[in-house]
Amino acid sequence: MTTDSQTPVPLSQPIGAGIVTALVGFTSSFAVVLTGLHGVGASGPEAASGLLTLCVTQGVGILWLARRYRTPITLAWSTPGAALLAGTGAVAGGWPAAVGAFVAVGLAVVLTGLSPHLGRLIAAIPTSLAQAMLAGVLVPLCLAPVTSLTADPAAIAPVALTWLIVLRRRPRWAVPAAFAAAAVVIAIDLARSGTRPAPTDLLPSVTFTAPAWTWQALLGIALPLYIVTMASQNIPGTAVLSSFGYRTPWRAAMTVTGLGTVLGAPSGGHAINLAAISAALSAAPEADPDPNRRWVAAWTAGWSYLALALLSTAVATLVALAPAGVVETVAGLALLATLGSALASSLRDTDGREAAVVTFLVAASGLSAFGIGAAFWALVAGLAVRAVLSFEQSNSGTGKVVER
Repeated sequence: MTTDSQTPVPLSQPIGAGIVTALVGFTSSFAVVLTGLHGVGASGPEAASGLLTLCVTQGVGILWLARRYRTPITLAWSTPGAALLAGTGAVAGGWPAAVGAFVAVGLAVVLTGLSPHLGRLIAAIPTSLAQAMLAGVLVPLCLAPVTSLTADPAAIAPVALTWLIVLRRRPRWAVPAAFAAAAVVIAIDLARSGTRPAPTDLLPSVTFTAPAWTWQALLGIALPLYIVTMASQNIPGTAVLSSFGYRTPWRAAMTVTGLGTVLGAPSGGHAINLAAISAALSAAPEADPDPNRRWVAAWTAGWSYLALALLSTAVATLVALAPAGVVETVAGLALLATLGSALASSLRDTDGREAAVVTFLVAASGLSAFGIGAAFWALVAGLAVRAVLSFEQSNSGTGKVVER
């Protein structure tokens, strides 16, 4: 790892960077998490419990990893995974089966860190198909700002315009600004209706659910959630740290995030993983010119997530009182960048483009068969198309004439 010889800066700089990391990570995607948990059957209190749990598990994980390895390792909840949950919908067994699927994902992540064979198996899944599946799942969510705007322009337009204006100047703060505008809209609506949440509904609370396991949930939730979390979060997260000169302790990171997911699942946490987008906020030179001190930024982010956990129930309660379409709009705006990245990645490989397009279309269709959602069938369809086309190309290479 390289070192800088610049004049030391006050410790307040990495501390400030850590606080910003947590604030951006929380405000830019908590709406997606709540939408996803509700999508697979969580009640309001169960979804609020899940949001609190995710903050706690990733906060504790960051504190241990950052201090143990003196590396700016930050964790996050799986935003693409939450989006996948929103598109999957309820499965056989309901919310307890979804919780069981979360436990299975955590165990699979731990095994990935311990077994290089499983890691190679996941790496063998074409990135283009995993990203195409994610893009297809995101399409309905990203359409929410459009459909909501036509249904209630007075409530949605201020949120969308705020996002657009801030995006031009400060892209990193565009979604948090949209959430701030949404909060104003919610406050005005509550004042007009005279609705007042009970004080007890604003206090932190945890709701436990005994996990159950159904094969529909394992195939329809656990498998796609695991693949998306690995392909869209953990692997890019290591790449981000590497770009700033840091080596990720892979086995330790997978063990911490996997166990954190297992322990958090009964109280609603769907998955935690290495941060990808927000990782740069703590690992970049802007956090501290001295790379040996940037771990302080990550460590501060861990404490900040624990503080935000105390507010998560209140946030979830207020979100539940929002006018129709407001929260969905914030979630859709938050996922636009992810959708763009997933589409670009899925279509980059020209040889496998047809398979990626099929995967995307099946995922976007919302297809459900045998109690299993579209994400699983999208992967099946994409792999099948890719296998057939690869077989045809192999035959054509042996001198046989194959038309496509």
